[in-house]
Amino acid sequence: SGESGAGKTESTKLLLQHIMNLCKGNSQLEQQILQVNPLLEAFGNAQTVMNDNSSRFGKYIQLRFQNNTVRGAKLSEYLLEKSRVVRQDTGERNFHIFYYMFAGLSSEEKEMYGLLDPSLYRYISGRFGTEDVAQCWKQKYQEVCNALDMVGFQEQEQVDMQAILAGVLSLGNVTFEPEERNGSVKVSEASWGWLKAAAVSHKSQLACCVPCSPWSSSVSCCCYLCADARDSIAKVAYGRVFRWIVCKINELLAEKVDPEVELSEIGILDIFGFENFAVNRFEQLCINLANEQLQHFFNHHIFQLEQAAYKEEELPWETITFNNNEPILKLLLAKPLGLLSLLDEQSAFPQATDKTFVDKLNSSFKGNLHFQPGRGHVLGFSILHYAGKVQYSAGGFLEKNRDTLPATVRGLFINSVTPLLSVLFTGKILHVGLWQCFGLLIFLCPGQHSLMMLMERMYSANPHFVRCIKPNSQKEPGVVDSQVVLLQLRYNGLLETIRIRRDGFSWRPSFEEFAER
Repeated sequence: SGESGAGKTESTKLLLQHIMNLCKGNSQLEQQILQVNPLLEAFGNAQTVMNDNSSRFGKYIQLRFQNNTVRGAKLSEYLLEKSRVVRQDTGERNFHIFYYMFAGLSSEEKEMYGLLDPSLYRYISGRFGTEDVAQCWKQKYQEVCNALDMVGFQEQEQVDMQAILAGVLSLGNVTFEPEERNGSVKVSEASWGWLKAAAVSHKSQLACCVPCSPWSSSVSCCCYLCADARDSIAKVAYGRVFRWIVCKINELLAEKVDPEVELSEIGILDIFGFENFAVNRFEQLCINLANEQLQHFFNHHIFQLEQAAYKEEELPWETITFNNNEPILKLLLAKPLGLLSLLDEQSAFPQATDKTFVDKLNSSFKGNLHFQPGRGHVLGFSILHYAGKVQYSAGGFLEKNRDTLPATVRGLFINSVTPLLSVLFTGKILHVGLWQCFGLLIFLCPGQHSLMMLMERMYSANPHFVRCIKPNSQKEPGVVDSQVVLLQLRYNGLLETIRIRRDGFSWRPSFEEFAER
């Protein structure tokens, strides 16, 4: 765990390499486990203002062993930041794979996918990059292709996948205008070329993918809803592709042993770090909530269980106090009046808006020490997290929480003549995430119970915590800002951890080990 850009993903890769080296097997499976990273980073990472290679999803890696040899592995992904596909803030980029494709595809391949100059696409923000950067992206694209081959993607599957990605970009340029005759909305004349490019890429007509709400009060509102539907299609299509890639990886890495054989396991949780941007949205709340839960998990093991053991053995011990973040978790997760429960409640009402949601929060949490209403006419609120105060912009909270896709769109994809599109939307892809594991955002993944089991496993296992500390806020190598470091040491509870390690008992052999020694 740690802030965004502190080095969590890089530390995870080093830890995996270390474990593989300790196995000394050098088997094909061990190499495959190490080589899936380029694929995951290309589709799940992006440049942010805090980190040039920021993980925009969380992952839990389960390594399964028999006689100190890796026999299989499983990857669980959760909460991919799909909104990044359709919008990036200033100084940020879309997912890496889009830039890799523009840099790595040949002219003939770009023509086949209907790709033009990257500066023309609304979903691709900012400057494309220098020649050196483009060369680096070209090399990264080749690594992705090699990884796809290694994982076992068929050539046609790879073609279909890139066609979908190209179609997503073209779809983003489709705009809408009023229909003069009957007051409805149609695709604008200027964007018919983009619609055709998206339809060719998807091998299906997307004109019927932009449904308009029948209770819209105005044509301009209907145009807005159509644009929302367009963006929803893009986000869902990309999310399904990412989930499909993870499923293919798990097929490759699955253990091939007798089910009766008992395997030991090492699990590595690599979660996105605590974030506090100039503008913080629904995604940042989810990310920071997950970090709150991890901090609580850390506190539970390092402080509560440890000091309880000393008291049980009647050792002389002066209780060490720590920053307990349970009140913040109660504010966010309590039922029926926690923030997420109130968000669910508002999402169930068709007439509810982001403003009614904020009004509900202001009335429900008046006087709460960890909640502050937005000032002036700002539609938002602030949460005093364990790592500091974060101001959230409430715009889009209800829509993102609902995360719905029109049934007509789903049916269109299911009946697509492109086999991959049909597979992505028929529910054959099993989604395994982690949210229920932390007791978080269950409304995002209804009906899944595997995550609760995972949390039980984590609490029953022997956890080791890797705390990643960010040296500076400028993304500069070799520079240590002592104030930035000290702030992280304080809010992570590491100063109290040092004290409990110094005053406590760091080496605890069993009685049998002690007697034998």
